[in-house]
Amino acid sequence: MPWSTPTLKTVRGLVRDSIRGSLPGADASVPNSVLRVMSDAQGALCHLTLQYIDWLALQLMPDTAEHEWLDRHGDIWLVNSDGTTGRKVATLAQGTVQLTNSTLFGITVPTGTRLSAPSGAEYETLSDVVTAPADVPVEVRALDPGIAGNLDPGTALSVEGFDGVTTGSSTDVTGGVDEESDDDLRIRVLERIRQPPQGGALNDYVRWAKAVPGCTRAWCYPLEMGIGTVTVRVMFDDLRALDNDGFPFASDLAAVEGYIDTVRPVAVKDFWVLAPLKQRVEAYINALNPDTPAVRAAIELSLQNMLLDRASPGQTIYAAWKYEAITNTPDVISFSMATALDDIMPSPGHIAVLGDVVYGAGPPSSLV
Repeated sequence: MPWSTPTLKTVRGLVRDSIRGSLPGADASVPNSVLRVMSDAQGALCHLTLQYIDWLALQLMPDTAEHEWLDRHGDIWLVNSDGTTGRKVATLAQGTVQLTNSTLFGITVPTGTRLSAPSGAEYETLSDVVTAPADVPVEVRALDPGIAGNLDPGTALSVEGFDGVTTGSSTDVTGGVDEESDDDLRIRVLERIRQPPQGGALNDYVRWAKAVPGCTRAWCYPLEMGIGTVTVRVMFDDLRALDNDGFPFASDLAAVEGYIDTVRPVAVKDFWVLAPLKQRVEAYINALNPDTPAVRAAIELSLQNMLLDRASPGQTIYAAWKYEAITNTPDVISFSMATALDDIMPSPGHIAVLGDVVYGAGPPSSLV
């Protein structure tokens, strides 16, 4: 039968009964007596120990373990693409920026020179560079790990100690990934336990892809391109959330392919790592009650979470799933959907992402 930690009152009663049974004639229930005080103190200590055992039982299972204990499970079960074990660590953004000097030329900007972005993120140059009338490229690296260090093209940076020198990034400064969340780490640990390695089975490719920092979802399709072929599709939902709806860049695909090439079976004839094709799906909501900005924002978040959980390449997004996501949104009392059509993907490579959520206008005539 399942374990149930007794209450403090129950434990105190058990201790008093134990004293009564061990010392004939003794009564530990007399208020303010020495035996009463001693038995209640012992009961409190026993109850504290039982609570610790109750908590420890949760930590021994990876599906209920807390942060530090989950790290321990990860260290036991998981090996990442960089050779570390357990939780994927945060990484530093790195890339090329252009140094521009509008007043003086021929100035040497030494290695380790600091640059600052408007967001407050700081970077350092990785080589010496001499300013010139034209823009001069230089490799830089973020000083703090994580997504906050990634830069969009054209972001203006100030160069510490060099007045009049600014930088505009010609390419993205990217690659910064936050530390893996507890939820993502727990999923990977459970997948490793439930689906042990089999030397190159479908689940092995999924696990190898998700061992790469930034990769949050992966799917494997053996024989999709013919006999002896393997195709893997991946998503980088956190790293590319803002600039590309979570779809990986070419550099991300290369990182996943490079790692899997080191661990996959050599007998595979051809192997590809691809990004899914983007297919936006809309939701047309009428008679929303209550219709407030907060409720609308919550609905859109619920729909996004539903797609993160259920969308996969080629997977039809059923209207019932949208109904469920909206119905389960906090504070939503009632609503109606303008169309009950399912969203069918155009090809096995397309994956659904949230498009427009339209309120009160009804669907386009093509969907009626």
